[in-house]
Amino acid sequence: MIEMTSLPIVYPEIFLLLMTSVVALVGVNASDKRLGLTYWIAQISLLAFSLMHLYELQLGRALYGMQRMVVIDPLGHLLALSAGIATMITMGFARPYLKSRDLLKGEFLSLAMFSLLGVSVMVSANNFLVVYIGLELMTLSLYALTALRRDHAVSTEAAMKYFILGALASGFLLYGLSMMYGAAGTLDIPNVLEALHKGTVNPQVLVFGLVFIVAGLAFKLGLAPFHMWVPDVYQGAPTAVTLLISGAPKLAAFGITFRILVEGLSGQAKDWEEMLIVLSVVSMSLGNLAAIAQSNLKRLLAYSAIAQLGFMLLGFTPTVVDMKTVAAANAYSSALFYIITYVLTTLGTFGLIMVLARNGFESEEISDLSGLGKRSPWIAGVMSLFMFSLAGIPPLVGFYAKFAVLQALVSTGNQTYIVLAVIAVLLSLVGAYYYLRVVKTMFFDEPVDPSPVRGETGATVLLALSGIATLGLGLLPDGLMSVCRDAVLKALNS
Repeated sequence: MIEMTSLPIVYPEIFLLLMTSVVALVGVNASDKRLGLTYWIAQISLLAFSLMHLYELQLGRALYGMQRMVVIDPLGHLLALSAGIATMITMGFARPYLKSRDLLKGEFLSLAMFSLLGVSVMVSANNFLVVYIGLELMTLSLYALTALRRDHAVSTEAAMKYFILGALASGFLLYGLSMMYGAAGTLDIPNVLEALHKGTVNPQVLVFGLVFIVAGLAFKLGLAPFHMWVPDVYQGAPTAVTLLISGAPKLAAFGITFRILVEGLSGQAKDWEEMLIVLSVVSMSLGNLAAIAQSNLKRLLAYSAIAQLGFMLLGFTPTVVDMKTVAAANAYSSALFYIITYVLTTLGTFGLIMVLARNGFESEEISDLSGLGKRSPWIAGVMSLFMFSLAGIPPLVGFYAKFAVLQALVSTGNQTYIVLAVIAVLLSLVGAYYYLRVVKTMFFDEPVDPSPVRGETGATVLLALSGIATLGLGLLPDGLMSVCRDAVLKALNS
């Protein structure tokens, strides 16, 4: 690991901050014509930001910077790159949806970019204070976006719930980090690991702080029993904002979970592993069972997210010993692949809801998809791809992602992990029911509105590309999986 103190290693974040400020200024009281210019400035800025991280990812460098408070490594670049692409796709789907509702303003674009900046800061954090700064930058932007429809009671209620519960969870995380500082005497994440190995840490304070940290991380991931905000926010927020919340922030939550628990607290892995196992099983159980009873598509996908992230969390359960456990690295890379491909699939799913929506009609109920196979066979086919992928049906990417996590658990040879894998498979079978129910509604129910679906060209192209990626990455997953594995191994060895 090379140490640098100069600014070049954070040029992507500096560039994003400057361009976010430009978007905010250009978008103030903008006319329709200038709003179009603002949108394209935002998209080009996100593309440039993503290309910067792609270039650094290809270099494969691992650097410290900013007095060792920031770590620049392939894992951070991969997560920031994925978050940048996810935000670009979100804006692409959101443009016609927001424009038809008079919500396409500079505020949405600039706040979305600020939330991405928070994501990028978090995934590169090497210090507890940097983690918290990035977290607050991201979440405060999302709170404001949830209340974008100021005259809509459901959106306002969802924003209040999100803000209050989010503040509580941030308090949990901050309290846990402060106790970690009290126990280890340092704010730098690698120094906590060093203090653990030297035995200079107060164990009682450390474990107590660990409980609060895991609780805060569980909230940000939307895991049960800290999931209360997820269904209400997914349903109450404008679908464009729901898409934003379900994308890049999930990658950020993975990033800070890896930075804090794996890179900083691997010496306490036996303690947090048991907590993660409980959170994972409870999330998969509650998410899959609660989703069965939903008639609102956005709430169904919210409970689906709880179950999916519970499954992803299984990849964190094989413990790492002295940062050299091959089985753990295999599991972490499988979890990273899972979260990236889940974000891709969920972007397409919510994007399709926005393609079907029109002014005065949100297309949020499962019944709104009735007869979609007759009205627009190709859109119904793409939605089926997403549903089958989330259910884990081959040859789609969701199947390979689930298989990779299960293989990582079983390959350890540990009976506990094998039992966990069996439980995950059984609960995934339960989850397949409600995904297939959506497919059944599209192809076997009679349409309420027989008129053909006419989506905006840009959004339908994005939808088609998302469907192709879902199938393509399922057939050829090795490239992305090797990138994930390389990123995790370099993070563990740096």
